Amino acid sequence: MKVFNLKIKNIFFILVGSAIFSFGLVHFNIQNELGEGGFTGITLLLLYLFNLDPALMNIVLNIPVLIVGWKTLGRTTFYYSLIGILAVSVFIRISQIYLIEIDLASDLTLASLFAGVFIGVGLGIIFRYGGTTGGVDIIARLMNKYLGWSMGRAMFLFDALVIFTSIITYLDHIKGMYTLVAVFIGARVIDFIQEGAYAARGTTVISEKSEQISASIMKEMDRGVTVLQGRGSFTGSSRDVLYCVIAKNEIVRLKNIIEQIDPHAFVAISHVHDVVGEGFTLDENKMPLDD
Repeated sequence: MKVFNLKIKNIFFILVGSAIFSFGLVHFNIQNELGEGGFTGITLLLLYLFNLDPALMNIVLNIPVLIVGWKTLGRTTFYYSLIGILAVSVFIRISQIYLIEIDLASDLTLASLFAGVFIGVGLGIIFRYGGTTGGVDIIARLMNKYLGWSMGRAMFLFDALVIFTSIITYLDHIKGMYTLVAVFIGARVIDFIQEGAYAARGTTVISEKSEQISASIMKEMDRGVTVLQGRGSFTGSSRDVLYCVIAKNEIVRLKNIIEQIDPHAFVAISHVHDVVGEGFTLDENKMPLDD
């Protein structure tokens, strides 16, 4: 279902991600006086130095940037980002009102781990469903468009500047290091969720019996097989190369099929972090599996 060309499912998960992100920020970063990168780190700076409400500052800082960058984002991403920014501020406020005391002052390792996981999971969900929380993401897109900087470079430099400023103002060196741990874990979790917790496998097969193998895979596993033309650099002979994407739990079954037909086949299996298409996100009629 769509409203103003926005998917209800995407809006729902952006709200879920915003709630997780905000809970982690309030209960692990703020309670334990840890910093953060990006505009979130600036809101924490303003909180610790001037006692300004991070829920309000999140809107004050992000809305002008969102307005400036709306053409770069596109209409759909603009709306999703606006929802994400407002939702984060609302959930930060809710987390402040219904605060749960989690005393981790004596174990900052645990605090930084949970801070990174909650923020990473929250942002990962928001990004995966088309939203942003504004701030650095928009600035990075603008710098990429007008200055030619890569988004990764722009985001890293901005995050590093915010964290460095936090360390020289309100963070001591110990909490500064724990902040870096939290930011690193958050970045890895974001990558994991964006790439897909469901990891498929890409299989490359080179065999003299490629036709039999591809026919068996399609018949017994109901998986499509792409036949590529290859040529051996040593022998110079041409040979079919089979490529097939399968689920992780289908690896053993595929190996057994290949081994029964050609025990001497060359098989290479690689990680595929995300798959879009028939058999994974679409059914045989090219319709979304989750709709």
